[in-house]
Amino acid sequence: MHLAEQEEFAEFVRAQHASLFRTAYLMTGDYQRAEDIVQTALVKVFLRWRRIQSMSQPGAYAKRIVANQTLSWWRRRSSTESVVATLGDRGVPGHEQRVTERDAMWRAVLQLPPRQRAVIVLRYYEDLSEAETAEVLDMAVGTVKSHANAAHRRLATLLDDPAHAVEHSEKRSR
Repeated sequence: MHLAEQEEFAEFVRAQHASLFRTAYLMTGDYQRAEDIVQTALVKVFLRWRRIQSMSQPGAYAKRIVANQTLSWWRRRSSTESVVATLGDRGVPGHEQRVTERDAMWRAVLQLPPRQRAVIVLRYYEDLSEAETAEVLDMAVGTVKSHANAAHRRLATLLDDPAHAVEHSEKRSR
């Protein structure tokens, strides 16, 4: 790789690292695992940089690698790792309610199946459209909608929000 290509790749990493890490972290809920996934993804991008740099959206391609790496980790984890209870967040006085709600939401999101979690993270935290989410996850737009719908219902159940569960199921039946 030429020096100019190395500099372009370094600039790409500076521009994309935070977004890639955020996606990996939100999908795994684990800081160190997210770092590992991003590093693996960036190695894959580096090895194919000559081809990837000419793409219209190399960042989206890298995000797709992160999503695939995360889903692969979930498949491997299900047979080799076990979840350990985490300590509750103690919060900052004055912000207890917001911290409690955020913690409850994250605990619920972390209980979603991997593909549903990936859809929720990409749609609502990364603010991707249904089409962009479908492209990143290599699935049909209808599948993204189906996973999002199932995730909303599951989150409503986990968060004990029957009004949301009914409202969402009414939208689905229309």
